[in-house]
Amino acid sequence: MLATRKPLWLTARVRIYTRYQLPRGRGKLSAAFYWLLALGGLAFLGWIFFTSGQPGKEKPVAPAQRSPAHAPAIIPTQAVAPAVPTAPQPVRNWLETQVALARLGFSCGSIDGVGGYQTRAALRAFQTSAGLPVSGRLDTATQARLRLDAPLLTRYTLTTNDVARLLPLSPTWLGKSEQARLDYESVLELVAETSWSNPALIRQLNPQVNWDAALPGLTVWVPNVRPPAVHGHVVLIRILLSAKSLEAFDAASNVVLHCPCSIARQVEKRPMGTLHVVTVVHHPTYTFNPEIFPESAEARRLDRKLLLPAGPNNPVGSAWIGLDRPGYGIHGTPLPENVGRTESHGCFRLANWNAEFLAQQVSPGTPVDVEP
Repeated sequence: MLATRKPLWLTARVRIYTRYQLPRGRGKLSAAFYWLLALGGLAFLGWIFFTSGQPGKEKPVAPAQRSPAHAPAIIPTQAVAPAVPTAPQPVRNWLETQVALARLGFSCGSIDGVGGYQTRAALRAFQTSAGLPVSGRLDTATQARLRLDAPLLTRYTLTTNDVARLLPLSPTWLGKSEQARLDYESVLELVAETSWSNPALIRQLNPQVNWDAALPGLTVWVPNVRPPAVHGHVVLIRILLSAKSLEAFDAASNVVLHCPCSIARQVEKRPMGTLHVVTVVHHPTYTFNPEIFPESAEARRLDRKLLLPAGPNNPVGSAWIGLDRPGYGIHGTPLPENVGRTESHGCFRLANWNAEFLAQQVSPGTPVDVEP
């Protein structure tokens, strides 16, 4: 018979067994021991694997830890702005520009994140004040001087008092005169005006909010604005009719406030020259005179004047600065988005927040120069 050749793998196995053969009588016991030791090692490695997390999968991180240094112009509701920036940052877009300008007293009116005419006018006023080339553009030199020194956005939490003050506004003059106050009509209006913003921007910043069902405790994103720091009293107000803007200066000729301003529709009702402040009233009432509103069918029917209560939706807004021409003044408005875009019956309209700030800085006798 022919010899049968053993397979190579079997020959190698025999050689290994022969070389490492266990002592007689203890082979089975030793083999079992080493098998248990191997299984224990595998179990230990498995425990390390599962307790250290699956490879390639990121552990959850708190939103505040993964937020950027600056929130973008339009952000989702879930994003979180940092508590404090590491250092003042140059502005990068029009929303950041509007917020940074507002903090310095250069107001574009309602903050909307759009580089429109009023925003460029505010930027030109800043460039003039800072000694920069006046272009109205967000150039490198302007970015180097115009910086955000605090987070772009902040959180606003709706309170019980906020909701309690809401009140529908009567569509008629007579109905308004019979209301207890002319307050905000909606949560969106309240939040927008409190943050000096256009309601459209507030909607963009908070796309998941149902504003018609907003309740106390709701927290939303708003621009992080604040009144500018003032180091001296206003000694001069200048109104430029052609630019539809108002500027206020301190004794050192520094600009305390620049903002859009509505002017009279009819040229003959636009006062020219130097006027003076005679009175300052916070939260004013308003006397409706039908003779001043001939375009109103209701006014033509009324045979008497009406006294309208105070409130942000009062026709003169939340502040009145009376001038030494009867019936004329600088005041707020219930429609801040229209300031500088529509024309008044003769007075100078500002957004409520700008009128309130100016009213705190002037006193009887402050001159008001009205220029072409």
